[in-house]
Amino acid sequence: MKISKSFKIYIHTILSLFFLINISASSALPNNLIIHENPKIIQNIKFKDFNLQDVELSKNKGNIVILNFWATWCAPCKKEMPSLDKLSAQFPNLRIFPINMEKPNKIKSKAYYQDLNLKNLDIFFDPDFSLAKKFRLRGLPTTIIIDKNGNEFARVIGEINFEDKKFVNFLRKINF
Repeated sequence: MKISKSFKIYIHTILSLFFLINISASSALPNNLIIHENPKIIQNIKFKDFNLQDVELSKNKGNIVILNFWATWCAPCKKEMPSLDKLSAQFPNLRIFPINMEKPNKIKSKAYYQDLNLKNLDIFFDPDFSLAKKFRLRGLPTTIIIDKNGNEFARVIGEINFEDKKFVNFLRKINF
């Protein structure tokens, strides 16, 4: 059986497109990372540290900040938290605030951190759930990335591996 020249060209074109799509997909950002075309202005962001003292996000202007919203009952949160801990160790100048979205329970939160062997992250709380409303959280985990001007410029909805090369390269590109 003889294969026509046009069929060979057609097959080569499809194969070429397939390889190009695979190459570009492998260099793309994680698919649950949303980068805002225009950063969203955020103001008056306050939450509590482990000792239930106020933390004002505005004091971190000039730094890239990651707010990670989690809960002890959240399985995807538990899965991603060790990679967030390693990211914190790898980039100590990056400000990371893991915020527990449950009623403040120091014992339960500390046990969660110990169970996961988290050593580089502090525990924060949002006792009145004001951040959930302000950021319009739809589920956990959710990660908000704030630029040096204090504006939300990206968001991760759902679980992410913070050690993923695509995510780490994204952070390096934004010059934190």
